[in-house]
Amino acid sequence: MEKRMHDRDMREPLFDYLEEQYGKIRILEEKTIGKSRADVVMVTPESLYGIEIKSDADTYVRLQGQVRDYDRYYDYNIVAVGTSHAGHIEEHVPVHWGIITAEIVDGEFDFYMLRKPKQNPKRTLARKLEFLWRPELAQLQQLNSMPKYKDKRKDFVIDKVVSLVPEKVAEETIHRQISEILFERDYTTVEETLREYRKGELQKAIEAEEDPGRKMELMMLQAEKKAAFPQKRRRRRSRRK
Repeated sequence: MEKRMHDRDMREPLFDYLEEQYGKIRILEEKTIGKSRADVVMVTPESLYGIEIKSDADTYVRLQGQVRDYDRYYDYNIVAVGTSHAGHIEEHVPVHWGIITAEIVDGEFDFYMLRKPKQNPKRTLARKLEFLWRPELAQLQQLNSMPKYKDKRKDFVIDKVVSLVPEKVAEETIHRQISEILFERDYTTVEETLREYRKGELQKAIEAEEDPGRKMELMMLQAEKKAAFPQKRRRRRSRRK
């Protein structure tokens, strides 16, 4: 009797296989997208790949909704399946999705690219930009000599970046910049990075505020945040690089 494959067992061997196939990659795991959670996000120098893992223990119950959410965000999508799904998976994902099958041979995982992924026809640059944290988006603005818009919401800045394409910046350039930023992302310093960025935002708001009462409120908020931070526990999340 064949051994049933489980998600947790497939992951590391799958990541090794992807590295062999694609070269320079970075793996980010468990990313919320819409109403779904992407098992794996694979960053390559020019693209983002969404990868859904369907082990032998999984069913197709949620797959339709997952396909819809993956197609809203990623440049390419792949489903990696265990032996029990290999014969039917093509019926359950769109033709632009790649398919990787896995089986266990002599106690080791053996992966096969049953169908190579094609570029997702539903991808949008705006959705993809949502992956960037606000400080990372500011880095992208700097790379393209954009105004900082520090007092503006993230969705406002995303619209501004998209408006540059293609008249001022080639879309391919933005895609490469997104990948470069994600290759450099450091999850061990995420809280500090976001805190420092927000501190700068708050300080700017204080300096620009002309109403004495509102300025005092902002200064009190700044003092509260500064006092509260040392008591917070920093959560570190490991990520394969």
